[in-house]
Amino acid sequence: MTNNEETNAALDLVWEVDEIAKLIGRNHRQTNHMLAKGQLPAKKVGGRWVAERGKLIAFFMGEAA
Repeated sequence: MTNNEETNAALDLVWEVDEIAKLIGRNHRQTNHMLAKGQLPAKKVGGRWVAERGKLIAFFMGEAA
């Protein structure tokens, strides 16, 4: 495992709109809109969206509560 893979595993990062969409149960278009509007706890890194799995789950659990 490379350092980058170890870091990703430690943070449990989710890369790309499609992967984030799968996790949150939305389609690509809905997720892209939410990301562009800053409605999700994610950042753009080198032109790619990335989010921490735990933060996304916590965000939606807080919304649902």
